[in-house]
Amino acid sequence: LVEGNSLYTSAKTFEELKISEPLLRGIYSEMKFERPSKIQAETLPLIMNPPHRNLVAQAHNGSGKTTCFVLGMLSRVNTSLHEPQALCVCPTRELALQNQAVLERMARFTDIKSTCIIPPTESIRSSLLGHIVDQVIFGTPGSLERAIVNERNLDVQHLKVLVFDEADHMLDQNGFRDFSMKLLRRINKQAPSCQLLLFSATFSEKVKNFVSKSIPIANRVFVEKLELSLDVIKQYRVDCPSEAAKFEVLKDRIFPIAEKLGQSIIFAKSQRSVTELHEKLEADGHKCSSIQGGYSPDLRDKIIDEFRQGITRILISTDVLSRGFDVAQVTLVVNFDLPVTRDYPKQPDYETYLHRIGRSGRFGRKG
Repeated sequence: LVEGNSLYTSAKTFEELKISEPLLRGIYSEMKFERPSKIQAETLPLIMNPPHRNLVAQAHNGSGKTTCFVLGMLSRVNTSLHEPQALCVCPTRELALQNQAVLERMARFTDIKSTCIIPPTESIRSSLLGHIVDQVIFGTPGSLERAIVNERNLDVQHLKVLVFDEADHMLDQNGFRDFSMKLLRRINKQAPSCQLLLFSATFSEKVKNFVSKSIPIANRVFVEKLELSLDVIKQYRVDCPSEAAKFEVLKDRIFPIAEKLGQSIIFAKSQRSVTELHEKLEADGHKCSSIQGGYSPDLRDKIIDEFRQGITRILISTDVLSRGFDVAQVTLVVNFDLPVTRDYPKQPDYETYLHRIGRSGRFGRKG
């Protein structure tokens, strides 16, 4: 469902988009793409062609949204200007690092430089050392706020593109709405022609209404709610009479399957639940690792690296990995605890459920 005024039609090839030769090399030789996916075909002409209107875009998990905004950012950079020209705001450090890695692959044959402004690790104390001159910036809300407002070493006056990845969470009252609106007001004042791109797999009706009022002039690409669930993902439900029964089912019936498959992510409701589940499974002789927001940046990075390399096969997580996290080998997602809304703890959180199961079935693969 496409809304808005545009003279442009879908792109059948990347060449139609008049992409520079170095970027095309990156798309074909590094990313191994052959042609634009559906969401790329629909949105890239809207993003890359004048008048560069704002865009609100929704598409299935694993459908190629990251390429849309990464290519949009890269295509607008003036390589002779050593100032930040594109900024991508992400809800977690893992997603910010992952998105930057995609950009660096795609930009391999260009002179475009990028950096990631996230909570520092022990090995990288901070990105915030002097004036930032990289042309594309990725970051998380707290670290970006420090860089822009407190340290004043991230200048936004040259920005041409601002991206909110997982935009529904970035603009949700229970997410990062306050930060996002402050940032928007600052950029509207200092870089009034900056293009705003909002991408997510889900948009609740509340957030949709808020976006319509806050960003009225924008092209919109939405998926009908009934079409959001991925056909390539098979979903099963197991009824358990108690918490103890849930653990027994996980241990005796699901874990043996997980150990034979590629890789698996098990989602639990809280940091405490993740810790307890990890300890019980390890005590029972099962190999697994866990991640949660309470871990140090160094430890989080180590756990993610080991999972990406296949050293770890089964990862227990809070919702810190429910959005955007992409490991192609993940074929099984287990909701040990079903997600519920923050305001009404007995009400299912359908959006988070769709994000969780979307960690498998990436780009048409089965899960």
